Amino acid sequence: MQSLTLESVTSQSPGLLTRLRPWLHVKACTGSLIVLSFIAVGILGPAAAPLDPNKQELTAMLKAPQGIGAAHVLGTDNLGRDILSRVIHGARVSLLVAFAVVFVSGLIGVSLGAVSGYFGGKVDFLIQKLVEVVWAFPPLLLGITIMAFLGQGLFNLILALVAQRWIPYCRVVRGQALSLREREFVVAARCLGASKRRIILRHIIPNLVQTSLVIGTFAMASSIIAEASLSFLGVGVPPEIPTWGTMLADARIYISTAWWLPLFPGLCIFITVLGINLLGDALRDILDPRLTRAGPGR
Repeated sequence: MQSLTLESVTSQSPGLLTRLRPWLHVKACTGSLIVLSFIAVGILGPAAAPLDPNKQELTAMLKAPQGIGAAHVLGTDNLGRDILSRVIHGARVSLLVAFAVVFVSGLIGVSLGAVSGYFGGKVDFLIQKLVEVVWAFPPLLLGITIMAFLGQGLFNLILALVAQRWIPYCRVVRGQALSLREREFVVAARCLGASKRRIILRHIIPNLVQTSLVIGTFAMASSIIAEASLSFLGVGVPPEIPTWGTMLADARIYISTAWWLPLFPGLCIFITVLGINLLGDALRDILDPRLTRAGPGR
């Protein structure tokens, strides 16, 4: 009798294991592990790096990877700089750029999308025309143009990446805001005399957080690739700041003679982007209410 009671209580109120079960999926665990490792390396970069990433040692140029315990675990580049130290410091730049671009893009895109969807009419028309004009430019070409005009710099790089990456937020949020403005709780708030600003901030935007979070994870991956692409082309951050894209650009000449120069920064980009995409895909499965309602048999 007691076991039946406990069983019925367990079935009625989902426990901790039930809540954690979606996060125990292979995609969620693998993506979370990679992203958390990426964040840890980015935050602890200066302490974890064995050497100064810009220290040149011309007597140790183009040394192959020497293994764990050696002076240069992943080898050195054409100026004798330690590859491992530069890879670790490059993670910090990628982390800073990715989070800054996602935060600023999300702030702009969600705000404009919520306003566009809620107000409709001329406001919606003007915002969507702005979206169409900006969306017409190829992302990489627009970033190169902005960097060529403003010059190299971390702030300018973030601005160049934000210039077009707010649009996915805006388009998706607008569609959801068009639906939310007709929901009962919004209509009730409007009938009670709530201002449009209060309705958007208290009722519309909080219901868009889950979707924006999923978009943000995929935006982080694209931001890392875009930053590496601009740095590879020489229009990203200044040369004295080590980044994965800059390391790939420096390795172009030696790709046939020093395989380790492009291998390790390329692997870092690949693994980080893969982990973020896995995490974003898992978040989409977990947070999508239609998949949640489908139950365990989906």
